[in-house]
Amino acid sequence: MVDKRVDRTVWKSERFQVVHREIELVDGSPFARDVILHPGAVAILPVFPDGRICLIRNYRLSIEQTLIELPAGTLETGEASAHCAQRELLEETGYQADSIELLCSFYMSPGILNEKMYLYLATGLTEGQPQREPGEMIENVIVSSDVVRQMIRNGEIQDAKSLAGLLYYQSLVDSRSGF
Repeated sequence: MVDKRVDRTVWKSERFQVVHREIELVDGSPFARDVILHPGAVAILPVFPDGRICLIRNYRLSIEQTLIELPAGTLETGEASAHCAQRELLEETGYQADSIELLCSFYMSPGILNEKMYLYLATGLTEGQPQREPGEMIENVIVSSDVVRQMIRNGEIQDAKSLAGLLYYQSLVDSRSGF
C-alpha cells in the first residue's frame, strides 16, 4: 500500500512527538497526515484473591477532571512492558504483584496516534507505599467486581483504556465463571 514515507517533526516533548507524515502510495498518489508518535504504555488490572479490583482516582489536567481508571503509565526508552507494569503499579498504588500476566494489547487511537497499550493482570498483591510523581493527584479505589460493573453501566468510568481493560477481563472471567 505504501511505497515511500517522509516524516517531518512538528513538535517534540519528553514523552511524544508530532510529525507530519507524507507517504506515496504504490499507485504514486500522495497522502499526508499529522500523527503523534508515542513510545507505548501499560495499563494494570490489580485483582485481589477475593476478586476486588484496585482502581485509581486520577486528576487529568488535559480535561480538568478526576477520572476513575486502571493504574497505567508510559514506557521508558528500551523498557520491557512487564517491567513498566510492575513499576507503575508500585508508583501509583503502592502495591507490588507476585504475578504480572500480559492479557492483551491494543492501539489507543490509531487514526492519529501510534501508542500501543499493553494490559497486564496483577495478582498476589502486597500493600506498600505509593511512589507517586510530583503533581500526581491519585487515590486508590478498591471495589468489588459488582461495583465495577455498576460503575461501567452508570458511566462513572470514562477512560478508554480502563473500559477496554475491564471489559476484556470481564469477558475472560465470564468464560470461566462470572465477573
